Amino acid sequence: MSGHSSAAGAIRVLLVDDHAVMRAGFRMILEAAGGITVVGEASTGREAVEAAARVRPDVICMDVQMPDLDGIEATRRLSADPDTDAAIVIVTTFDRDDYLFTALDAGASGFLLKNAGPEELVSAVRVAAAGDALLAPAVTRRVIERFASTPASPRDTASQVVEPVPPTPALTDREAEVLRLVALAQSNAEIAAALFIGEATVKTHVSNVLQKLGARDRVAAVVYAHRHGLV
Repeated sequence: MSGHSSAAGAIRVLLVDDHAVMRAGFRMILEAAGGITVVGEASTGREAVEAAARVRPDVICMDVQMPDLDGIEATRRLSADPDTDAAIVIVTTFDRDDYLFTALDAGASGFLLKNAGPEELVSAVRVAAAGDALLAPAVTRRVIERFASTPASPRDTASQVVEPVPPTPALTDREAEVLRLVALAQSNAEIAAALFIGEATVKTHVSNVLQKLGARDRVAAVVYAHRHGLV
């Protein structure tokens, strides 16, 4: 996935939550951070789908439990729409596995708990806008445990996140090292610092790794790394 930030430079965000106070708080945090503009708000999943078509956001912060259409179904519809290129970050008070896996399967780029600090919210939006999947390390562990403990089968909807994976893709040493750091939930910036290379180079390596693994996104690559003992 290519970066989502708009030509003007500011990341365009759509806030979706049925609580106006929560939206107001998020708007204040994001706009104070600089380089981020909140271009719209919605209080139901249905409004979110309509607003996304209207305001063309780069990132959508999506609540789960809402009237009219929940956040998971709204995510599924937006992800299926070829005209919508927004990265969707699920923001929820519920730290529950079924939401997590259903959201990832619906096409969400990331998952953030509402009790996360302001800097985590800002970081989540920036990471999603850059085209990176975003999972908190604790969430990543749960994803890995879930996928590692269940052999992938066509009936397991979550399995499409990790299949198909060739048994021994020909990764270069540097690509393998990048994959290992991705699996440790490191961002592109952190990987660049650790390996003394540019962030653009990291992005190239990550995209090569995903292509060679046949992986849909970073989550799938993380699962592959853990399944094959690279971490």
